[in-house]
Amino acid sequence: MTLTQIADVDFPTRWATFRLLGFEAHRADKVTGREISETALALVLGDYLSSPPIVRIHSQCTTGEVFHSLRCDCHDQLHLALRVIAENGAGVLVYEQQEGRGIGLMEKLRAYELQDQGLDTVEANLFLGHAVDARDYALAVQILRFLEIKSLRLISNNPEKVQTVLASGIEIFERIAADVPHNAHSSRYLATKRDKLGHLSRESSGPIANPFLRGNRPAHGALLPEATGDAMDHTPEIAASLGGD
Repeated sequence: MTLTQIADVDFPTRWATFRLLGFEAHRADKVTGREISETALALVLGDYLSSPPIVRIHSQCTTGEVFHSLRCDCHDQLHLALRVIAENGAGVLVYEQQEGRGIGLMEKLRAYELQDQGLDTVEANLFLGHAVDARDYALAVQILRFLEIKSLRLISNNPEKVQTVLASGIEIFERIAADVPHNAHSSRYLATKRDKLGHLSRESSGPIANPFLRGNRPAHGALLPEATGDAMDHTPEIAASLGGD
């Protein structure tokens, strides 16, 4: 993969004024061997190299982030990450264009139709001939390397993201839960992510089997404590801003 920085601009948001970096990458397609191009963004705040920064790797969700769909938690997780990074004063959010766990917007809508007929999000992807999760985090890892990040605090419930970051040689100093308020429309989706995709929600019961961990240690030996307590609790005001009750 070759990575090129395309832009670096001031980017004021409701949470803070970030630097918004644009990236373009080129690599060979795993199936066809043809060269493909990808783009991604990085929202960068503060002195993120003075200590392990808070990092979120986030996949685009047009239905959730543009139209505020209640079927998923994507919008709320995005704004949760931006808020936590802003409150910490430093961090990075990598935003990738991998809609619908990598199947694209139109295929995601077809999957939604199947979910309306009774399938869950995993069953719908498989019925359409897609992988359960077709995303690839290689570009995100390359961006983190470009930013010279060697250790981080990852906001994620997704064990595959954790595994990919660890496999790249980047240390995860801490995993911060990405739990957000759920609703009647998203409850089944979130339960499926916990039960079938192994997402590490606080609502998961019993021990979590993570193939990339030995006990509570990743293969390269660093501990992965999860942030608890006030650091991630939602006040009524924050819950309201995220769309909760």
